[in-house]
Amino acid sequence: MALPDLAVYRPGPLPGHVYLVGAGPGDPELFTLRGARLVAGADVVVHDNLVSPAIVDLAPAAAERIYVGKKAADHTLPQDEINRLLLRLAQAGKRVVRLKGGDPFIFGRGGEEMEVLVEAGITVEVVPGVTAAAGVAAYAGIPLTHRDHAQSVVFTTGFLKNGALDLDWAMLARPQQTVVIYMGISRLAEICRQFIAHGLPPDTPAGVIERGTTHAQRVVVADLATLAERVHQEGVRPPSLTVIGSVVGLYPKLSWFEPAAQPQASPLPHAGCAVVHGEGRK
Repeated sequence: MALPDLAVYRPGPLPGHVYLVGAGPGDPELFTLRGARLVAGADVVVHDNLVSPAIVDLAPAAAERIYVGKKAADHTLPQDEINRLLLRLAQAGKRVVRLKGGDPFIFGRGGEEMEVLVEAGITVEVVPGVTAAAGVAAYAGIPLTHRDHAQSVVFTTGFLKNGALDLDWAMLARPQQTVVIYMGISRLAEICRQFIAHGLPPDTPAGVIERGTTHAQRVVVADLATLAERVHQEGVRPPSLTVIGSVVGLYPKLSWFEPAAQPQASPLPHAGCAVVHGEGRK
């Protein structure tokens, strides 16, 4: 793919450097130009489970591709080994691109990897990516902020490092805000119970988006009292993102992306939702 020349242009990847690059939420067209330039010049691409193969394929044919993806209870490499791998590759003089789903610094463990590299004297560049909360919610037609619904948005995780679900529920359950929960699908029933126990009405709109921004995207919307049961009935699986707040009530009114479109087609623009997705879509 030919990339345009920009007025401000930094050099491509340098030997002995590591580039922590956010690959975005799934749709390869959401990848950044800077990320694409770096992948195209890499000696080694170390990539996660949720990175689109189309993005990995931007690497030169001779580049080494190393998969280190993580799924629930299924880690190809533990995080400490990934850290050591990146360090070894950089010390060997490789141009190393570490491709991470979404954004490296938003639930992507990029900070942990960078700490190890910087402490060892390795130069690191961070390339932000479209984080799942922004990209997936946008493709579902759920605005994370809205003057009539939410004046703030909070990102949190449903899976802490020690396995506990010990979150600041009182803060998360404040009115007039949107909460986006990463990696919480396996504990959704408990999450919904905690929100209700800490003050959110049971009829608060809530939804789960499975494989957002891809042509396998699926949206399940209910309320806090019934969401977990609906998700179970629909067989929703990771990777999925949970959104809680009255903005979810704007679905499907603002829904624009048609997952059933041909996989090679670009998403259609919002041009009157009924025209794009038809009446009665669920």
